[in-house]
Amino acid sequence: MATTVKIPSAAKAKKYFQDKMAFTTGPVELERWVKQGQPVHIVDVRAAEDYAEGHIPGAVNLPKTEWDNAKLVKAKLDKKKINVLYCYSQVCHLAATAAVEFAKQGYPVMELDGGWRWWKNDGFDIEK
Repeated sequence: MATTVKIPSAAKAKKYFQDKMAFTTGPVELERWVKQGQPVHIVDVRAAEDYAEGHIPGAVNLPKTEWDNAKLVKAKLDKKKINVLYCYSQVCHLAATAAVEFAKQGYPVMELDGGWRWWKNDGFDIEK
């Protein structure tokens, strides 16, 4: 049985990619924003032991085990900056899950495409 390729709507594609660009960023852009002093706050949502082994410089750790602690969330997120969230890799949905949770609480959020794996594999600085 042959698969028929459906031509997607150009208008829907435009909206999808505009939304994607508004709520995701890549390692190169994030590094530039940090160097330029842009209002970004980097949040690593991986497990604490993985954060301790290495993370993006300046990132705070907010693992899922802490998301229900309102005081910790308030202490580790910033409502006046874009909270750029990252997890393990492109296929990890932990950062996207966190983005939904924190956006519901009024925090501006973005997801780092590729997560920790892309950051590390692209040779960007690492902090321990």
